[in-house]
Amino acid sequence: MPIIYFAFVVNAFAVCAPTGALTLDLIGKIDYGAMFPLRIAGATIIPGRMSDSSSHVSSPICVCTDPFPRVGIPVSYFEPSRIIEVVSDAWCFPTFGFGTGYGKIGGGTYGDGQDRQKTFYQAHYLIFPIFALLELLTDFVCLQSTGADYAYVTEVDPLWNSDTLSAFMTPEALLFGNPVANLSCVADSVASILFNPIDPLFWCKGSWGNAYPLTGWTNTKNTVEDAASVAASMIYKLHRQLILWGSWGQAGLCGYYPAPIWRKSAYRLQLVTPIPSFATTIGTSGLMWTPGHNPPFIGDNFGFMLFKKRDCCVL
Repeated sequence: MPIIYFAFVVNAFAVCAPTGALTLDLIGKIDYGAMFPLRIAGATIIPGRMSDSSSHVSSPICVCTDPFPRVGIPVSYFEPSRIIEVVSDAWCFPTFGFGTGYGKIGGGTYGDGQDRQKTFYQAHYLIFPIFALLELLTDFVCLQSTGADYAYVTEVDPLWNSDTLSAFMTPEALLFGNPVANLSCVADSVASILFNPIDPLFWCKGSWGNAYPLTGWTNTKNTVEDAASVAASMIYKLHRQLILWGSWGQAGLCGYYPAPIWRKSAYRLQLVTPIPSFATTIGTSGLMWTPGHNPPFIGDNFGFMLFKKRDCCVL
């Protein structure tokens, strides 16, 4: 009887255990250093520990025409304004610390009867402009000022758990989602560790594997790295569905623009729940940042802060 009772307690804790991520301790969990380098008028004002190879504006002035012609100064940084939840328990929202109680119904699993080498997670895309919520720097025009909200949940998306259906949205997966294309991902894996991921290799997620298909399935390596891989797939999927738009380079100075192919170097991910880690580029090997960040009884439910490259024209 004691053994049976203990097993029951472990399962109770494993289903969507709250993390308290939305409380004030989130302020201390964010890796604010991932926002840098900060560039103003083409000059680096605050350098960052991670290199920034993504497109940026080097000119000292910028010109916007909408709604009327005006001249300003280019500003470039990485904005922490979104959270991606990757959960093994369907309808679990660890950022807000609650779940619906459905547990594993429609949730993640390690493989199936035929394949034990793949892992499946659900994912949620959360609008979370931390500075606006804290009412800090609200007069800075380059920061988003919206409130917190869930913008996308994969539990209601039939494409998320089916590689076949997902292929209708990404027919190029037939060309890039194969072992031959995976060989080129070796270079992307090395680059993501040493510098930044290689943007032309858009079908690669560095050490996290091939980006295709854009579903919740990923090759099983280590639990936290698997979750980060799914978060990266979510980023690319939202770009393909034109939910995420580009905000970098000359084209992003005056507003957002459609970008159906993601730019990996424009994003950084930081694990914030259940145990925060430092921010990394897309595809950085989990050996460098995942050990000790998945304690027992949490239920393999994770929250990642998303840093997005922002080039804007301050008028």
